Amino acid sequence: MSTNTNAPAKEKNKLGSLVKAFRNYYAPFIFSIILLVASVIFTILTPGTIRSLTNEISPVGHEAVNGQFVVNMENVTRYALTLVFYVATAFITGFISGFILNTIIQKFSKDIRRQIAAKINKMPLNYFDTTQTGDILSVITNDVDILSTSLQNSVSMLVQSGVMLIGVFIAMFIACWQMALVVICSLPVMLIIIGLTFKFALPLFDKNQKLLGEVNAAVEENYSGQLVIKAFNAENQKVEEFKNKNDLFGTILFKSQAIGTLIEPAMQFVSYLTYAAVLIVAGLLFANGIISDIGVITGFIVYVSLFQEPLAQIGQASSTIQLGTAACNRVFTFLEQEELPEEGDKKQLLDHNNIRGEVEFKDVCFGYDPNKLTITNFSGKIKPGMKVAIIGPTGAGKTTLVNLLMRFYEITSGDILVDGVSIKDMSRRELREIFGMILQETWVINGTLRENIVYNLKNVDENRLQEILEETNLSHYVATLPDGLDTEIQKESALSAGQKQLVTIARAMTENAPMLILDEATSNVDTRTEILIQKAMDSLTSGRTSFVIAHRLSTIKNADLIFVMKDGNIVETGNHDSLMELGGLYSEIYNSQFN
Repeated sequence: MSTNTNAPAKEKNKLGSLVKAFRNYYAPFIFSIILLVASVIFTILTPGTIRSLTNEISPVGHEAVNGQFVVNMENVTRYALTLVFYVATAFITGFISGFILNTIIQKFSKDIRRQIAAKINKMPLNYFDTTQTGDILSVITNDVDILSTSLQNSVSMLVQSGVMLIGVFIAMFIACWQMALVVICSLPVMLIIIGLTFKFALPLFDKNQKLLGEVNAAVEENYSGQLVIKAFNAENQKVEEFKNKNDLFGTILFKSQAIGTLIEPAMQFVSYLTYAAVLIVAGLLFANGIISDIGVITGFIVYVSLFQEPLAQIGQASSTIQLGTAACNRVFTFLEQEELPEEGDKKQLLDHNNIRGEVEFKDVCFGYDPNKLTITNFSGKIKPGMKVAIIGPTGAGKTTLVNLLMRFYEITSGDILVDGVSIKDMSRRELREIFGMILQETWVINGTLRENIVYNLKNVDENRLQEILEETNLSHYVATLPDGLDTEIQKESALSAGQKQLVTIARAMTENAPMLILDEATSNVDTRTEILIQKAMDSLTSGRTSFVIAHRLSTIKNADLIFVMKDGNIVETGNHDSLMELGGLYSEIYNSQFN
């Protein structure tokens, strides 16, 4: 018995997945890091030069000549030029490193979006049954953007800060180990502040991203359901529901941002205390003759700044880092969802030019929830060319049955055969090529009307296309369009519900598949159009095995075989006349519609 393993997984730390996904960019990334390290090294060299320059222009430690202090301009110029060289080199290498890093991060983000787009088409439908559309859209757009921004702002900063801390740590001990010890004492305090921020803020940022997905889902629901909302006067209710979600999102966002905001003044407070302590110790050392030149003190103050700046940057960027971590977890949780099994090794088993159209259901069992079967032990055999109608109350399993036939969902047990071949042995692509579908839920893409009708097909005969327009009663509508079939349809709302369904019917006719599945094919058209379409459907289904799901029984009176379903089982089988004579469920449903 199969299980649903495609429900949204619990989001765990996905930094390992991020590093793995970044592997194609290791070479340019390492090169940018080398340049960044070079930039840091040249930055670390500047305090030593400042120390020497300060000593050259300071009278302390120099003997007076004729009672006056003489500045050696040659040395001053040399140290000044050296300082300019260090600063310029640090700037150039840092700029190139940042440019390379930002470029590869943008390409990486583009790759992630492409992977997500490909992932959507590889995932089973039951994932989308259990996940809100707005939440998925939030991952694709918002979370990927946040991850990209976080990488741009954080990666170089973290590497630069790490190298800077190590380099300055060594340089400080070389310059004056006594003052270095004072600075090191401030390090645990700063690390504790950063650690506490991450501990308390990260869960809030995780929750913040989830709530943002719910807010986006609510917006999408309100947008797509405007007709129903207005029809039932539910505007105030929806506003209140959105307000509650938005208020909760705002509260969590405020808490997470508040924690991130507190870190900067706390770090500054520790920094100022450190400066004061260093100056006090420097004064004592100078007074006791342990250090004799003023340049050591000025250079060391720069070292203190360079040492504490990375810690302050990490603290200030903690919100960005944690938000990026939360986004990373959501993005890679989505990317690591279970996919449909690959079927590249499956060969074509049927000759599509000679499909007989025999379909057999053998003890088919299925449930969206594996512990609660929707269809139980369904069996039935359809001969080639038969028009089979499937009817029954809502929830009887009618649409589920054809979804299993198309392998939109995998059966729990049993088998389905097409021309004697198990659909389990056929690739999904081959199976879906031999069935044309007209779904109850219409779908129109942004593009021309022609692109919507010949969807995913090439070299469609223009004369046949015109015939299809006539058969589906679309020709008059096309004639009213400024560019005919080549008129752009920017939004689904540009077509009425009936017109959308006519387009989907025309799409199936254009595909001209050997077998057909019609799910409520005329549910959104008027009676006159239904009659016209029904004639076209009769012509289309002639000689083809076809499955028709309908609530309006007038459309399936001429079916060769009718399956009457209830609670996932076939309770009656026969044609219209025999079922009416039987006086069972079919007769009851039929009479309820026409009496």
